[in-house]
Amino acid sequence: MNDENFNMSIRKFLKMAGVGSQREIEQAVSKALASGQLKGSETLPVALKLSIPAIGMNVDFDGEITLE
Repeated sequence: MNDENFNMSIRKFLKMAGVGSQREIEQAVSKALASGQLKGSETLPVALKLSIPAIGMNVDFDGEITLE
């Protein structure tokens, strides 16, 4: 295994996932604010599941996103 390539591959995936996730969250929150579903002062629970089926890895991450 080439550790440098492995590390770069992980970083590339995480960057893509991070940027894509942020965009999706921002769009969903904007839509919810526009429709009145959110007021803009909420703290939203958030969950993320990371899995690599080929090696049987499944990890859950939980947190919060604050709007104010």
